[in-house]
Amino acid sequence: MREPASEPEQGPLDWVFHYHDRTKHHFRRYAASLGWLDWDTQPDPFRTYPGAPAVRLPMPPDLEVPYDSVFTPNSLPPRPIDLAGVSDFLFHSFALSAWKQHGDSRWALRVNPSSGNLHPTEVYLLLPAVSGLSDRAALHHYVSRDHALERRADLAGAPSGRLGNACPEGAFFLGLSSIPWRESWKYGERAWRYCQHDTGHALAAARLAASALGWRMLLLDDLPDEDAARILGLDRHQEFSPEEPEEPDVLALVLPRSLHCDPRVALASVRDDPTWHGCANRLSAGHQDWPVIDRIARACRRRRASMPEAHGLTPAPPEPPPGPTPAPERHRPFGPLVRRRRSALGLDGRSSMSREALYPMLRRLLPGLCRAPWDLLPWPACVHLGLFVHRVAGLDPGLYALARSDDAVASLRTSLRPGFAWNTPEGCPTDLPFFLLEPGDVRGVAARVSCDQDIAGDGCFSLAMLAQFEPIVRRAGAPFYRRLYWECGMIGQVLYLEAEAAGLRGTGIGCYFDDPVHEIFGIRDRGLQSLYHFTLGMPVEDPRLTTSPAYPGA
Repeated sequence: MREPASEPEQGPLDWVFHYHDRTKHHFRRYAASLGWLDWDTQPDPFRTYPGAPAVRLPMPPDLEVPYDSVFTPNSLPPRPIDLAGVSDFLFHSFALSAWKQHGDSRWALRVNPSSGNLHPTEVYLLLPAVSGLSDRAALHHYVSRDHALERRADLAGAPSGRLGNACPEGAFFLGLSSIPWRESWKYGERAWRYCQHDTGHALAAARLAASALGWRMLLLDDLPDEDAARILGLDRHQEFSPEEPEEPDVLALVLPRSLHCDPRVALASVRDDPTWHGCANRLSAGHQDWPVIDRIARACRRRRASMPEAHGLTPAPPEPPPGPTPAPERHRPFGPLVRRRRSALGLDGRSSMSREALYPMLRRLLPGLCRAPWDLLPWPACVHLGLFVHRVAGLDPGLYALARSDDAVASLRTSLRPGFAWNTPEGCPTDLPFFLLEPGDVRGVAARVSCDQDIAGDGCFSLAMLAQFEPIVRRAGAPFYRRLYWECGMIGQVLYLEAEAAGLRGTGIGCYFDDPVHEIFGIRDRGLQSLYHFTLGMPVEDPRLTTSPAYPGA
């Protein structure tokens, strides 16, 4: 049995590579976890702040804007950022989507996906005065269980209800954080990876919901984590259970598409003299400590402002050209589609899709061809795809590769196994860098390396997200390790929605045997690493489960 490597005594980068290697799954050893589920300490899935004033938001109708339009949102008029607009935004990004029940067990599903449906991600809104919500600028925490906002802090000094003099009217900040205990309760040391996946899911869910409302989002990627913690109140340790720390992830400025503003300047003008309300609820009666998660979280904190360009990373193109007009059957409303998104529990192992359906789906993943949600990331595409194609009519089964930028093709050719064919499949659009590497039946190997989960071989295809890794993390710094997972989570969220739009269903796979995946694709070092898996096909429903609406009367 392989044992985890001894802990390094050096800097953040050493810890990144140590943690990454330590938390790999191997055929003969999984990453460290409890090994069983302690149901007595299962975390409460909902964070609340008892003592904080709360307002239930109005239940909005489903957004009827065309699904395809949210990816190229030039024509969508901006909605007002009022109580109804805020409710719409949250309802189509972070709200509950349904309740499921089996016997006496009942659990909620949400619009944004999560590893194991454990939802470590918490959502905060820093809003100006909003009629029906607050008569002054305030920090609010979203409670998806009730579709409600808790007023966590009042910004008493904010002039005329605005967030700040440099913050445009009709703009607000979205804040995301993670509670690692929610994931580590089940997954142990590998759980920190899954928290970062979920941050990426949340970012894409928020960006596409904002797009449907005619809003833009600008990431404050250079904000030091200690500042984010202070703004979100996460540094008020006396108001949290010490065993359940909440880590700041990221802040983003949300504003009407027609407005332009430097988010750093806008945030700097927000008055920093809040009056705080409430204390965080305790999530579990007991806890299992995972010190390595605390250590990797500290190693990956951003400690000083530094834009990616300073590390030699060129930002993604700001204005990608629109792609071709989608097929008429894909013109369906965004709201119902995003709210019916589910994670597949099983796939039928028989159904197929056409290559004509696959190619537009893959185009959605290219920042150079599709604006949202990729315009949120101030770095170029760093994650590419290795596909296991099983049942796609018009394509040979086998291993494929998708380079998410044209300039990555050459480096992928040198990083993957020599002797791969790199043939362009028939009918592939000329602007889609998609290649057949090796034909053959890969259903069994896809399932084997995905921790022997049949679902990886039972769909139309599954994939490994292959991230440019050690050289780019050394150049950009330890905090960029988190951001690679965010990019993977965003890819996963787009695939979830594309599966629903195609009449199929997908699911993210966080459990896979890392190095055996690398061996399949001929990856010989840490220049590329697989950070997330995904599978997509025709779902098999469990007739034992019953479904009820997310909210009474909804």
